[in-house]
Amino acid sequence: MTSTATPPGVRGPDAQASDAAPMTHRQIMEALSGLLLGMFVAILSSTIVTNALPDIVADLHGTQSAYTWVVTASLLAMTVTTPLWGKLADLTSKKLLVQIALVIYVTGSMAAGLSQNSGMLIACRVVQGVGVGGLSALAQIVMAAMISPRERGRYSGYLGATFAVATVSGPLLGGVITDTSWLGWRWCFYVGVPFAVIALVVLQKTLKLPVVKRDVKVDWLGASVLAASVSLLLLWVTFAGDKYDWISWQTLAMIGGSLALGGVFLAIESKVAEPIVPLRLFRNKTITLTSAASAFVGIAMFAGTVFLSQYFQLARDKSPTMSGVLTIPLIGSLAISSTVSGRFITRTGRWKVWLLTGGVLMTSGLGLLGTIRHDTAYWQMAVYMAFLGLGLGMSMQNLVLATQNQVQPHELGSASSLVSFFRSLGGAVGVSALGAVMANRITDYVTDGLAAIGVNTGGASTSDSIPDLDSLAAPVRSVVENAYGHGVGDVFLSAAPFALLGLLLVVFVKEVPLRSHSGLQAAAAAVATPVAEDAKTEG
Repeated sequence: MTSTATPPGVRGPDAQASDAAPMTHRQIMEALSGLLLGMFVAILSSTIVTNALPDIVADLHGTQSAYTWVVTASLLAMTVTTPLWGKLADLTSKKLLVQIALVIYVTGSMAAGLSQNSGMLIACRVVQGVGVGGLSALAQIVMAAMISPRERGRYSGYLGATFAVATVSGPLLGGVITDTSWLGWRWCFYVGVPFAVIALVVLQKTLKLPVVKRDVKVDWLGASVLAASVSLLLLWVTFAGDKYDWISWQTLAMIGGSLALGGVFLAIESKVAEPIVPLRLFRNKTITLTSAASAFVGIAMFAGTVFLSQYFQLARDKSPTMSGVLTIPLIGSLAISSTVSGRFITRTGRWKVWLLTGGVLMTSGLGLLGTIRHDTAYWQMAVYMAFLGLGLGMSMQNLVLATQNQVQPHELGSASSLVSFFRSLGGAVGVSALGAVMANRITDYVTDGLAAIGVNTGGASTSDSIPDLDSLAAPVRSVVENAYGHGVGDVFLSAAPFALLGLLLVVFVKEVPLRSHSGLQAAAAAVATPVAEDAKTEG
């Protein structure tokens, strides 16, 4: 028999098999500690500004469009960079990428806190979004590498709980900071920095993954064209109905340009050796359906977190802090359903029933929220928010799980980021489109309301700016509160059909039994098999 020496610098199959040995619960939790902290930072950056945004935009003399773009800019950056982070995770050190994403996040956060106008803030949110995109995508990818799909439901529950805690604490913390005179809204961006630094240190000590580097070129051209295509689409959604009509030459030009760039992107991806988005993944029916469903989940998720804060502050005159408290039914139910569904999936191996139930609850919650007005009883709103939260908790992580269960180890990063990409894209497009709808409806409601009480509608009250309720006369204030209550209700009613479409897509997903080996174990087996075959041949 001829022995084959392992080349210098290359890990042999025995070493790789050792690295891929099943991890104990304690080892997994130690490795996940820094990762979950990084994920906490990522979600915190998105939610901490939600209740502070009315004050932030007013202080920077921004408009309703600026309000929407402070959210959309981060979502846009997160969306267009998610596939790139996923591809890089398949090619190089996942741990290093998480750390780089944290550094980018810190840089964007510090700059955002120094913003002098809404344009600068939006630009800084783009930088933040790049880092958040990496943290969001890589958390799922690292978990897939360490934990088998069958066991992953249990740990996805921890990820869901982290999401919920960050989502709850973010608005509350943002509200307290904004309401504290000696701090102010700028500290909403600074407060996450210490958590990010701690996460960097913890990750360095606890996250130990074998580095499998592949000597291939990253498809930077494809990534750039994808970013341009998505950006043009979002610009159209944001400005349509405001800067120009929905049916206009500008609409035709921007949609046509986005589609043309999308076609160029597909052409590039079909030819490069290592595409950012491997088109072959879409040959798998489950991946195609779960990716599309994730886009509709994104619309529901971001609509709930972004527009509820405006409702409570501008329709019900609540403080930023109290606005965060009042959304607890949404976030609490999300945390519970995410954790419970994950544990049941680990115990039974069945996951589709949770996706179906989640879709029904999400659609029902949005539809019910579509009926709210400025004087709707809070107990009713709490029930509606709980329905939405339960649906989101059952859907978000489990759509990723269903996708990861379908792919080979070397495609875990690309597949995981694909679902995250569509969820972020749905959220970004949804927030932009729904924000435009709300701005137009509120303008109409305010105009009609002021005309009804005999007030001249040519004043600032009907402008695109965020109103200061305390500065308005009582009759005008009542009209504005009415308008925001009705306008936000219209937003949720507009989002409900998209959740229903997501549910219909899930119906056609075929349930495949969850595998019992992790990504690292599968990769080690793939390496060991050819070696074993070589040994038989040489023997």
